[in-house]
Formats: sequence, structure tokens, C-alpha cells
Amino acid sequence: MTLRRATCLPVSLLKYAILLGLACTPEQVGCEQPTDEAETETSAPEVEPGPPPVELRGDGTDIQYTIRFPDPHAHYFEVEAVYPASGDELTLMMAVWTPGSYLVREFARHVEDVTATALDDTPLGILKIAKNRWKVMAGEGDLPAQVVVRYRVYARELSVRTNFVDDDIAILNGAATFLAPLDGREAPTDVRIELPEGWPRCVTGLEPVSAEEPTRYASTGYDQLVDSPIVCGDPHVERFETEGVPHELATFGGAHLFDHERAARDVQRIVEAQQRFWGIVPYGRYVFENVLLGGGGGLEHTNSTLIMGDSWVTRDDTDYRRWLSLVSHEFFHTWNVKRLRPQSLGPFDYEREVLVRDLWIVEGVTSYYDDLMVRRAGLMTQDEYLSVISHNIQRLQDTPGRLVQSLDQASFDAWIKFYRPDENSRNSRVSYYLKGALVAWLLDAEIRARTGTKSLDDVMREAYTRFPHDTGYTPEEFRDLVTEVVGEDMSEFFATNIDNAHELEWDGVLGEFGLRFRPLEEDPDDEPEAWMGVEVDTEHGRMVVQHVPRDTPAHAAGVNVGDELLAMDDERIPLDLSSRVARYRPGEQVDLLISRRGRLRRLPFTFGTKPVDQWHLERDPTATPVQRRALEAWLGPDSADDAE
Repeated sequence: MTLRRATCLPVSLLKYAILLGLACTPEQVGCEQPTDEAETETSAPEVEPGPPPVELRGDGTDIQYTIRFPDPHAHYFEVEAVYPASGDELTLMMAVWTPGSYLVREFARHVEDVTATALDDTPLGILKIAKNRWKVMAGEGDLPAQVVVRYRVYARELSVRTNFVDDDIAILNGAATFLAPLDGREAPTDVRIELPEGWPRCVTGLEPVSAEEPTRYASTGYDQLVDSPIVCGDPHVERFETEGVPHELATFGGAHLFDHERAARDVQRIVEAQQRFWGIVPYGRYVFENVLLGGGGGLEHTNSTLIMGDSWVTRDDTDYRRWLSLVSHEFFHTWNVKRLRPQSLGPFDYEREVLVRDLWIVEGVTSYYDDLMVRRAGLMTQDEYLSVISHNIQRLQDTPGRLVQSLDQASFDAWIKFYRPDENSRNSRVSYYLKGALVAWLLDAEIRARTGTKSLDDVMREAYTRFPHDTGYTPEEFRDLVTEVVGEDMSEFFATNIDNAHELEWDGVLGEFGLRFRPLEEDPDDEPEAWMGVEVDTEHGRMVVQHVPRDTPAHAAGVNVGDELLAMDDERIPLDLSSRVARYRPGEQVDLLISRRGRLRRLPFTFGTKPVDQWHLERDPTATPVQRRALEAWLGPDSADDAE
């Protein structure tokens, strides 16, 4: 789609405006005019009052959970739950998924030894009636006013959406921990945690009931429990305030390797940048639960996030920038999805899939802003940011599935495709994170070019204030809002980039910001490199095919995932496949000897030409002053000198 820059002023008024410093020089007619964006970015955000303290009734109608760790080394914890009851039966359920991670994970598979009694330990009947449901029954007559259910949970999946327990740490996610009444999940909840010796504290977005009981928490109900992971152990806690609101960076496992003070300073800068962006602080306290035991990923919550990484992350600049981007991503969700959300994402049905077509907004737009906010916080240079976009474009272009699955389909099929990758995923699907971020970039540039005064920033802020947080927006409402902000019909943009699996067009966005892809330098003495287009892994001295991307020489030759590569023209292939391929030239043919399911087979194979990286972004040296100003309006000046 061609980008068009809005005209600043009629030419008849331009000279007068130039004298007053209100417009551009004559050769810059059509430039972007100053907007109120800078004022919005620098004005103090509004701080919403935090939620009132949860009042536990204490009359037997609250739900009470007590969590104990009698043998954490065995990766188990125990739960004792007390539920109000009436009638002759009580049905309990466990969630099968957790919001923010769109896969049915069957958390009930880790629940063991479920028993039920009255408060005086009189046994009650309990029967599992579905994969994630239990029914408590009275022998005769009605159940007592309160029912006690005890169970054990196995916890050894180290991720941001599951449970993990060992001698050092407990990571408890509500969906994978609590059995809840099928009816009455809105009851206030009292959660008590009995810590093992040597574990000084827990960290969570829940509020302690009192200073005297720091590991006893109150919640408004099941939804808040699911939305408030609890991490217990011996964290290093850094605290800071922005706009008078307290924040904690609680790090587990960083020891002496992680630079806690530097991380806290930089996280604070990201927090401040995002608060300025949105213009509102919608929480009264925020907790970053930073678990550095390996792995990765993050999951957003209303006033907290659980993120994972490596203890060495602050020792490498590239790894550290990625960690900051992860922090930025999950924190941006505080607004974009935890409050500004599609209609289908709430109220949650925790027992079945919730299909949504707007994950390109929820995750894609957030993925666009995560690095951008790190850049706007001054923690990444312009060149570093352009390098990130370059890498993302390369990743997309290396994904054949981009021409198979649209963003709309990618969102809708997240439950059966994105979280269930296989050897053919690269050929059949596209990431709504990756492509969604790049489409958000194109949309931002399109809005800037068409209006000259607006951007995707304005769309997101207006959406936040316009769409009620308790009901959300429909896909049509969000698209209509973009059209309203632009003042022109944007349906073609959405049809091309969201609803269909077309190649993305880069010319317009490059022209808007004065960028280009680095020209390929051709050396007449360099010969093109041969290419197989197959991805392999070495397993016990065997070279086994892992992926065969579509439209590659390996795909054309009929190479399959699981094939063992043995020889070319009866010459055994070394474990370093690239060294052997380097001896050939594009167009050469060989007999490729493979082993498939234990039987030898020969495949005629023709080498292709190795693709070159043609997606490296850089500033165009011929960029006009208008384009350079547009780049700065988007990314900010690259130094104090530039700002002057």
C-alpha cells in the first residue's frame, strides 16, 4: 500500500507560517507538523486509586486455602481447601488453561490424593466426574456448612504458566494450583502459605492480610487467584517508585551474577516511559517476579508479571537488551489486554478454549511496542532498534507459512497451531507475535503518513479510554477506530495485511522514515554459494533432518524430516554439513544417500543458490529533511546532541 504524507498547510499560508516558525521551509511542503504527542509523552500520567482491600467475611462463607511444602525436594506441595457448602453435593473444577497462554494444558493431570471431610474430619464421599471435575457428596442428608478438601500437586514444569517446586523455590500459578467451586467462584478467598525453613518470603500481586501474617493473602475470588502467581523462596528485592506508586523487582536465582541495581534502574526507565505513553497508571502496586533459573518467557497479570531467564543475562549486552524487551512486553500488557481487551477475552471460561481473532492486537501490537519502549526509554540506540526490526523481517521472510496463514487465522488457530509446533509448522503457519509486530509497524507508518499528526500511539490511547474494560472491543470496533483516527477508510490495509496471507510491502514504510535495505555488495570474484535448505541436528553421531522448509532444494528433492543424511555421490558426509556443501556450486547434481526408517535410499539432489540477507535496515543517505524528522518523531533523537 502506498503511503501518502498529509500536507502541512496550504501553500498560500506557508510563507507566513514559516516566519512564525509554525511550518516547514518551501521545499518541505507536506512535512509532518508538530503534534501534541510530545506534550502527552511528558505530562504526568493520571494515577488511578488502587483497589480497596479485600474484606474477608470470616463467617464460613469465604474460601480458604492453605499451602504446605512438607517435601519440596520431591517437587510436591499440599493444598488444604475449605469451601462453604449447601445441599447434598459440591462440584469442584480445575482450570484446563491459563489466560495469556492459549493451550489446553490439563493441569488436573498433576493432582493426586484428593480427599474430602467435614471440619471435624468426618469422611465425605468425593468422586472424579470429568477430567478436571470432582463431586463432593454427603452420605445421608446435606453436606455440612463447610467442606474440607485435601490434595497434592506435582510441580516440576519450570515455566511461567505452570507450577515448579524444589528445595530453593516454589512457583505457583493459580490455574494449576486451586480447585474452585463450579458455582461460587466470586467468593472472597483466604490463601495461607506455610513456608519451609530457610524460605524467608513470597512475592505476589496479592495483598497480605496483615503485616503480622505476610504470607496470608486475600483475593476477591478465583479470577484474581488465577491472575496472581505466587513465588516463594529467598529473593533479592529492588524497590522503586514512579508517580508515587511502588514497584518491586524480585529476583530469584540471580545470586552474584545478576546486576540487580542496574536492572532495577533500567526497569524503572521502562516503567516511566510506558506510564507516559498511556497517560494513566491503572494499578496501586506492581511486582516483577524475575526467576533466573534458566528457560525464558513471560506471562502478564493485572499488577504483576512472571518472567524467566538466565542468571548471566546482565553479562551480555544482546541478552540484556532481550531481557529488557521481555520486561517491556509483559509490562505493556498491563494496559493492552489486562484492561484494553477483545470481547472474547473475558469473562473467562477456564474449562474450554476461548477463540479470539485479535491476538495480532493483543500480542502483535505489544511486540511492536516492547522494543520501541526500550528505545524510547533511552536503553537502545536507533541503530540497535533498526537491527531488531531487520532481524524480525528476516525471520518472517524465512517462514514459508507467511504465505499460507493470515494473521486473522493465526489468532483464531492459536490453540491448535501456535502452541503445538511440529516439524511442518514453519511451512504452514505464521506467528501473530512476529508478523503482528511488523504489521503494527506498517500501520503506525501508514497513520503517520496519512495524517501527518497522528500515529498508532493515538489509536492505542483512544482505544484504552473508549472501550470499557469490563466488556472489551470487537474486531470491527478496533478497525473502525483506526479509520476514525486516520480520517480515511482503512479497510484495504486490514484486508491486505490481516485477513489475507500476502507478502508485506516495505516500500511505503521505508519511504516514510527515510530507511532502506542495505544494498547487496557484489564482488565479481565471489562465486555464489551452494545451498541445500535443510536443517539438521546431530544425534549420537547421526545427522538427522529436523526441518525441510518449503521452496528449498531439499524440499524439491523429497528429503523428509527424520531422514539420516549419509553420503553425496558415495562420499560420506561429515557431521559438519556446511563444510561439505561449501565444496559444491549452485546447480550441481549429486546422488544423496539417506537412511529413512532404517532403509537406504538414493535421492537425485540439485543444489540451489544460498539466499543472502537482504533485509538489513539502515538510514537512507539520500533521506530528505522531512523523512529524517519523521524518523526522529518515531524513535526520538539518538543522542543529547541530536535533541538540541
